[in-house]
Amino acid sequence: MSLSRKLLQPITLAFFCLLFSVLFITRQPVPAVPVTAVNFLGEATIPTGFSFQGTELGGLSGITYDSTKDVYYAVSDDRSERVPARFYTLKINLEQGLQQGGVTPLDVTTLLNTENQPFAKYSIDAEGIAVTNRETVFISSEGDAQRLINPFIKEFSLTSGKELRSLPIPERFLPTASRDRGIRNNNAFESLTVTPNQQYLFSATENALLQDEPIGQPDTSSPCRILQYDLRSGKRSHEYVYITETVPTQINLPKFMRVGLVDLLAVDNNGNFISLERAFTGLGYSIRLYAVSLAQADDISNIDSLRQADLSSIKPAKKRLLLDLKTLKNIALDNIEGLTLGPESTEGRTLLLVSDNNFQPAQRTQFLAFDIKN
Repeated sequence: MSLSRKLLQPITLAFFCLLFSVLFITRQPVPAVPVTAVNFLGEATIPTGFSFQGTELGGLSGITYDSTKDVYYAVSDDRSERVPARFYTLKINLEQGLQQGGVTPLDVTTLLNTENQPFAKYSIDAEGIAVTNRETVFISSEGDAQRLINPFIKEFSLTSGKELRSLPIPERFLPTASRDRGIRNNNAFESLTVTPNQQYLFSATENALLQDEPIGQPDTSSPCRILQYDLRSGKRSHEYVYITETVPTQINLPKFMRVGLVDLLAVDNNGNFISLERAFTGLGYSIRLYAVSLAQADDISNIDSLRQADLSSIKPAKKRLLLDLKTLKNIALDNIEGLTLGPESTEGRTLLLVSDNNFQPAQRTQFLAFDIKN
């Protein structure tokens, strides 16, 4: 769920210069390969309140690129409150870099349950989306810990929006009336990604489970859990620890200041990812991209509570900072929550980020594009 849905509306400007490097690890560790060129391709925004096909286009929490059709799918985290839960098909023009007006909505698809009906109000909190080569998308939902609504990861038809299957969620992730285990409210499955070979799906919690602790704060790292599924069997195969980073703060608002893992993007079939961490710093957002490898991470599938385990003996996912978005000049960062690799470019590959505007007038849906080359 969006970090600032209950916050004062933050606005920040960030200045400095851009540094970008990436770590590639195969089955055996190899030295980091630096990115030789990084170009910021620009920004495009859509104002809050923009209407498309009878829906308010907003709350975009996840985005994925369909290379066969050269379009993007972006899921809204509207809990079927305004109109039924949905995802949008977008065309993003990068021919002259990303410019205002470069994002065009093409279609909206309502998500339907197994009974071919729209999801009931509050029964879904769609956050992550990942396209497959089977004319389907997987979508993750955070659920609602306060209402004891379970999180889920489901596959939907691209054309009809109908639910096709649901992946099993381990019991330790499910909310309980005792509030002593399971997901934290608004801190569950924000991320979702499928490997290029279509064999594995990964999702992760935004913050630690209640029985794992602690929750991510500006001065406190949090042990998130990454789940790996084998899409051939539809079963979970592994689970890993991902540790969030601390960030400097500008104003001390402990109740609202959360640091979390909000998206994860598989860049190959060997356990290498780009992760997106977001924090509210008091006057705006901290947005960072990391290179992540699971090559040496321990499988924690059999560990029910990290609080009761010796966390120091567990090897977490390995991380390396790729980009701190505060280095982008003259860009006021919004609530960035989603990322995806786009089409190939003359320099290498494009990378797209999108923000969740929380349906708030003081915010907007923000798209940021980069051209990256190794």
